[in-house]
Amino acid sequence: MNELNTLKNSVILFDGICNLCSGSVQFVVKKDKHQFFRYASLQSQFGLTVLQHFFHTNQNLQSVVLLEKGKIYTKSTAALRIAKQLIFPWNLLYICIIIPAFIRNGLYNLIAHNRYHWFGKKDTCYLPQKEIAHLFFT
Repeated sequence: MNELNTLKNSVILFDGICNLCSGSVQFVVKKDKHQFFRYASLQSQFGLTVLQHFFHTNQNLQSVVLLEKGKIYTKSTAALRIAKQLIFPWNLLYICIIIPAFIRNGLYNLIAHNRYHWFGKKDTCYLPQKEIAHLFFT
């Protein structure tokens, strides 16, 4: 799908029923003062299209997914690339990219695997407030 490669903004795909994931998106929206990012749940039509295009599946991943300039980033690399675009001091977290990915992703996988147990989940996907709805794909 060629339009995925030409999006102006980077897109964060997140688990829309996960409380941790939805809370993280709300945090990023507040700290993304230049509205660099757009958002979509992995369960949305847009999210399913991205999963099918890049991963050849429509199964939900246990990862945040960042679509940036036609490239896909997942797990801790996606999280750190997101942090890089946020306001100070959150952008300083990007320095953690020097930690080898297998170490970063080990911690990420532990949290991702337990996220519903530790933080809970919703029955339906997160819906943004009207003021920020224009930032979200459906």
